Amino acid sequence: MAATRSSTVPSLPNTHPDPLSSGALTLVSERLLMRPLALDDLDLALEMFTDPEVMEFISEVMSADEIEQEMPTYLRRGAGGRIGVWCVLLRETGEKIGTAALLPLPIEEDDTHWALLEDHRYPDAEIEVGYYLKRSAWGRGYATETCTRMLQFAFEQTDLAEVVAVTDHRNTVSQSVLKKSGMTHLGTRRAYRWDETPSFRQTREEWLTRQRP
Repeated sequence: MAATRSSTVPSLPNTHPDPLSSGALTLVSERLLMRPLALDDLDLALEMFTDPEVMEFISEVMSADEIEQEMPTYLRRGAGGRIGVWCVLLRETGEKIGTAALLPLPIEEDDTHWALLEDHRYPDAEIEVGYYLKRSAWGRGYATETCTRMLQFAFEQTDLAEVVAVTDHRNTVSQSVLKKSGMTHLGTRRAYRWDETPSFRQTREEWLTRQRP
C-alpha cells in the first residue's frame, strides 16, 4: 500500500505580514531571474498553456481566450506578495522561459483556489512549490535551479514551516527535479481531487540543515 500523509496545515502567524518590496520579490540565481508575473507576460502564458507537451501531466490545453480571461487571476498574490506566481527569465538574455509559484495546494479542487490569496495574510492551506517551463528550456537544469531558488525564498522570506509539492505519477522528470531540489518523497496523498498523487515536502529544519557546511 502506498504511504499517505494527512493534509494538516502547519500554523502560521497570520497577523498582517509586512508587504515585500518589488526588489525583495525579485529573485536571482546563477543563470535565472524571477520576478512577479505581470499582465505583459501573456505571451509566455500563451506559448506554454497552448502547448500539449507542456501541459501533458498538468491539465487540458487551454485556448487563447481562456488564457487571456484567466491572466488577471494568475497575478493575485498573498501574504504581502510572498505567495503567488513569478516569471522566470534568463539573466544573460532576458528571455522568458517559464513560471514558478508558491500557491495554496488544492485538495478537493482540481485547480488552485485563488480566492485564498489575500494580501494581509497567509492562505489557510498547505503551500506548494511548482513551475512550468516552455519546451525550449527543457533539459538544461533550469527546473531544478528554479525550484531550489523558490525554496530558498520560502524559508528566508516567509514564515512557512514547510513547503510541499505533488506531481502526476507518470511525471518522473519532475519527481527527479523535486528530489534534486532537496525535497523528500513521502509516498502518495490526496491533492487536486486525486487520491494517489506522488507527494514531496521540505521543512524549514531540513532546509537549514542543507545550508550548513
